[in-house]
Amino acid sequence: MSIPARHREGARQYYKCAILTISTSRHKNRAQRDISGSVARSLVTERGHEVVYYDVIPDIEERIYKGIMNAQDSGAEFIVTTGGTGLSKDDVTIETVSKLMDKELPGFGELFRLKSYEQIGTAAILSRAIAGVIGSNAVFCLPGSPDAVRLALAEIILPEIPHIMRHVRQNLNSDR
Repeated sequence: MSIPARHREGARQYYKCAILTISTSRHKNRAQRDISGSVARSLVTERGHEVVYYDVIPDIEERIYKGIMNAQDSGAEFIVTTGGTGLSKDDVTIETVSKLMDKELPGFGELFRLKSYEQIGTAAILSRAIAGVIGSNAVFCLPGSPDAVRLALAEIILPEIPHIMRHVRQNLNSDR
């Protein structure tokens, strides 16, 4: 399904992105390849956006908060996190980022779970993927699976990011 041209009118097409991989095990063992972060970086840059910040951080509330602040300070306009969205007691990404959000985009999580259902069946209910706005940044919290990152970015986020950012930043006069 294509996005109506009127949704893109007046919107820039390319934005600066920050990618945060949130994984205690990846943070401890930096030798482990960050596949999800690599997938995110590739998709974002292939679509013409610039990755201005990237980090691997542990799934600890204070570190997630600091990571989001660093991403904002880097000049990123949208932030993609991968990992830390599971159901274990150590998965605190969703709780931490939700507290920072000025607005939530519930349609993102709903659509992501629907599309995930088409690929993985009822296991899609385990996804706690969310999106929202923190200040002047759109933020997307994705599961750590490379397939989930690919699905969310390629089929939902990147096709819609100009429209999203037009609305997020409309009060800043940056896209007019």
